[in-house]
Amino acid sequence: MSAVQPTPAGHDSPNADGAPGEAADTDVDDRPRTGKRKGSLFGPGLIIAASFIGPGTLTTAIVTGASYGFALAWAVVFSIVATIVLQEMASRLGIGGRIGLGEAMRRTFENPIAKVLMVILVVAAIGIGGAAYAGGDTTGTALAVSSVLPIDIRIIIALIILAIFGLLVTGSYKVVEKVLMAMAAILALLFVATTFVVQPPFGEVLKGMFVPSIPAGAALTTIALIGTTVVPYNVFLHASLVQENWGEMEENKAIREARVDTVSSIALGGIITLAVMATAFGGMFLKGITAETGTDLARALEPLLGDAAGWVFALGLFCAGFTSALAGPLGAAYAICGVLGLSTDMKSWSFRIVWIAVLAIGALIALTGFEPVSIIIIAQAANGLLLPIIAVFLLITMNNRRLLGKHANGVVANVLGAVITLVVIGLAIYQLGGLAGMW
Repeated sequence: MSAVQPTPAGHDSPNADGAPGEAADTDVDDRPRTGKRKGSLFGPGLIIAASFIGPGTLTTAIVTGASYGFALAWAVVFSIVATIVLQEMASRLGIGGRIGLGEAMRRTFENPIAKVLMVILVVAAIGIGGAAYAGGDTTGTALAVSSVLPIDIRIIIALIILAIFGLLVTGSYKVVEKVLMAMAAILALLFVATTFVVQPPFGEVLKGMFVPSIPAGAALTTIALIGTTVVPYNVFLHASLVQENWGEMEENKAIREARVDTVSSIALGGIITLAVMATAFGGMFLKGITAETGTDLARALEPLLGDAAGWVFALGLFCAGFTSALAGPLGAAYAICGVLGLSTDMKSWSFRIVWIAVLAIGALIALTGFEPVSIIIIAQAANGLLLPIIAVFLLITMNNRRLLGKHANGVVANVLGAVITLVVIGLAIYQLGGLAGMW
């Protein structure tokens, strides 16, 4: 493996004749940026937050809060810090290097065998896995609606798939951004409000956030909490979304704005997860009520919220499921098109073919009621391998000063990145060992 060393955007480099003016890598866009932001200040980051707050995250947070109280809240805090560090690096790669992570990986892996293995791993982890999870997210979204409205779940699933198709086929970043931002705002309002209604002991809440402990039998739950937040395809998605939003803006200002967006939006995602856990802590754990599914929380809240409990939970689960089901195919398209060297323009046919394929397989899984256990195990195993590779690769790439210039990693970013990478590698080894035992 040898790394390509493209010239940083906006810098002249000698051409074949030694004259300045032509970039060493002609694929890198070195046009000056003088335009404005295309979307909202809080756009790409909120899309990332909305994508990892899915039905699986909510269910894991509910079961954890009901089973262990707030003892594992520190794992959520760690996962949010880790996500912020990785996603901030991805956003600097997109803005400072003017390149997506998939394209960067394709250029770096020059050895044909290494390149083929990399493509297979990305497609398996993000393409196949994304389709399996899209099916689960769509089903979770449909179950939320069917819990409060007497409509056949297959009709609901079909309508959700059509809505996602309609949003993505527009090829408009702004449209997708506005929908996901609205649903993220609803999620935050709902679950933060229910936390204050339940009123868990906030001293215990703070202790759980900053004093690490793992109760007996909670090791796998700890990994699940981290794994539902640090998602491989989000790194690909973020590096591309920042270019959609800030691609025409002066890069120093763009990176500052993107950093504010990343930190605040992903922190909001963590607050939502912690709020759900705190609600289950106060509403179930302290009352000795157990939880096996997310709907158990709605029943536990009925004494406090009355008939509104079912609607509150259904709306929250719908927003969580829809945002994840929408972001999954989008992230898969950016990742797969990037590593295959295809266009990552949302309106290009190659991009549309990928997300349509992912969405179609997810729809088939949801409509047939097929339990893709084997597929998900394979996808989890591939993700377990892919995340450490992405973390290591991202860390190496972010130290490439010929690509990123002054936007390359500093000492603090490298130390944080190295610590997180080591933890991710350890978690991957543990996860893969557990999955091996399931076969």
